[in-house]
Amino acid sequence: MDVASTVQAMLAAQTAQTQMALAAKMLRMNADNAGAIAQVLEASVQSTNSLANVAAGIGQNVNISA
Repeated sequence: MDVASTVQAMLAAQTAQTQMALAAKMLRMNADNAGAIAQVLEASVQSTNSLANVAAGIGQNVNISA
């Protein structure tokens, strides 16, 4: 094996290692985002549940002008 082939193989291995590290980082980011979405959905369910006992007509005429 000549020097050029050895260098090319080392560069290819380094590139593959970088690609694997980036792929792992992206997978972790996707998992974190999925967890955040689940937290938002859970919070919305809790918010809806807290409003379940409010009397009918409450909040219909809310003035939001500044």
